[in-house]
Amino acid sequence: MIFSDSGIILLRQEFREADRIVSLYTREHGRINVRLPGVARPAGKLKALSEPFAYADYRIYVRRGGTVGTITGGKLNSIFPAVRRNLKHTALALHFCELVQRLTPLHQPSEEKFELLLSALTELEFGEPNPAFSAAFTLRLMMLAGFGLDRPVLKISPEFWRRMHEDELSSLDFSAPEDLLSLSKCNSVCRRFLNQYLTYPLNTLKSFGLDETDPASAWTADEEAPLEDAALEPAPAH
Repeated sequence: MIFSDSGIILLRQEFREADRIVSLYTREHGRINVRLPGVARPAGKLKALSEPFAYADYRIYVRRGGTVGTITGGKLNSIFPAVRRNLKHTALALHFCELVQRLTPLHQPSEEKFELLLSALTELEFGEPNPAFSAAFTLRLMMLAGFGLDRPVLKISPEFWRRMHEDELSSLDFSAPEDLLSLSKCNSVCRRFLNQYLTYPLNTLKSFGLDETDPASAWTADEEAPLEDAALEPAPAH
């Protein structure tokens, strides 16, 4: 079977002498594993299409009964050059890709997840990430993956909760003390969810220091108590 689909590279691994195997999140086929033969050779074609968070239209061949496809061609849409020139932006882009990799099953399409990742990378390309960028992305991916919370927790206001789930990521610039406290609580929700549902920590948290605790998150144990484990039970996936 041969098909074409838009996709974003989540991660890559060297394979054999000159091949690469990549995890690709596609618009119509979800997350799939595909091989790029010979791409690591000096004259290898499609090298740019095998880089992390590259966005391209791929032509893919899958053998009957096969589980790993082969990329036979493609057209590059963007490698997000401004993101790659900035270490902070690169760290967030890799973090988002790893979150999608870890929280999505193989071969289950979700155009909403694809659009979430693409919009986050696009906003990183043309803007400056704010302190709420990562938490808002994580909360939205949780919702799409079936782990979202249908109501605010930790006394977060409904309007703040709505903005974290619906507003453009680049517009979430908070300065009021109550908003900063709510953001810290959102970060705590994300950390507790990832600690509970991932079998091992995200590599991007360890490698880029994205797991640093926000000093503003020091609320009392009584305030934190309403977030029970039952609140993180899976909701219906989209």
